[in-house]
Amino acid sequence: MSQQYDFVAIGDIVVDAFIQLSKEHATVSKNLDTGLKTLEMPFGSKLPYEDVTVVRAVGNSPNASVSAHRLGLKTALVANLGDDRNGKDCMEALREEGVHTDYVKVHEDKDTNYHYVLRWGPERTILIKHEKYPYVLPNFETPPRYLYFSSIGEHGVDFHFEIADYVKANPETKLVFQPGTFQIKLGPEKLKPLYEVTEIFFCNKEEAMEILKTKEQDIPTLIRKMKELGPNMPVITDGPAGAFVVDENDQAWHMPMYPDPAPPVDRTGAGDSFSSTFTAAIALGFTPAEALAWGPINSMSVVQHIGAQAGLLTRDKLDEYLKNAPEDYKARKI
Repeated sequence: MSQQYDFVAIGDIVVDAFIQLSKEHATVSKNLDTGLKTLEMPFGSKLPYEDVTVVRAVGNSPNASVSAHRLGLKTALVANLGDDRNGKDCMEALREEGVHTDYVKVHEDKDTNYHYVLRWGPERTILIKHEKYPYVLPNFETPPRYLYFSSIGEHGVDFHFEIADYVKANPETKLVFQPGTFQIKLGPEKLKPLYEVTEIFFCNKEEAMEILKTKEQDIPTLIRKMKELGPNMPVITDGPAGAFVVDENDQAWHMPMYPDPAPPVDRTGAGDSFSSTFTAAIALGFTPAEALAWGPINSMSVVQHIGAQAGLLTRDKLDEYLKNAPEDYKARKI
């Protein structure tokens, strides 16, 4: 029998070029009515930037696979790369991190996804372009313990149903779903088969309101409505207000943020680190309330670095933060 993976992440992989904009030549304005922010730069000009940092083998699912491996799980990634220099660099980066690449396909006629991240302080705007890869679920000789599914291109609607069918046929595999923007816009009715077989589901408060098509802002209410869609263990984050989960016994829990040791440098990957770390804790046998204490610590660490992976913690380092956590850093029933 072939080896069993604890954690197999499925989703697009990219190279991110982080461009630090000059605040003398770029500004951010805020609409007082909607709260929406707009990045503004003079059109038709040659604008200096401060620096650029290129980060390889990132994206929601690659980030999750690296995170889970650093925390002690045997991980693999299902993704697609182009047969180019960027693709080779991504493959090398995954292997250096200990993520198995058996299910990463290289396409001779395709380019590797390359995104430009415009940084303004700790916030960013990302210019994206997804290559149209064929999405196919691998033939797992031994079903993985957890499938972690996240962002893919808009042409991959049918792939969601292939994953749902696999989980139905292999109930020993637990599905974790962290939807990307495209998947959120599709809505729960379109993806009903996937929602119904999801074990753990992640989104933030605003995404939950969009998915549920509601103006309700009370998270205990939102999270129980999310559970009615099918996920056994929905988790909702709310920035500075912390994170919330409903466990298998329908008990809701709340966890505050872990305090930042310094102002955030870059918020890219904070959600991925939280979701993957929570999932890793569950896979390692911890309760939902205990897992809820793990996630914010890795998010705190990630935002202290540029890119989504540099700050991801090892199990020993995470345990150290837990040991030294403030007294009020604990999950509470709500």
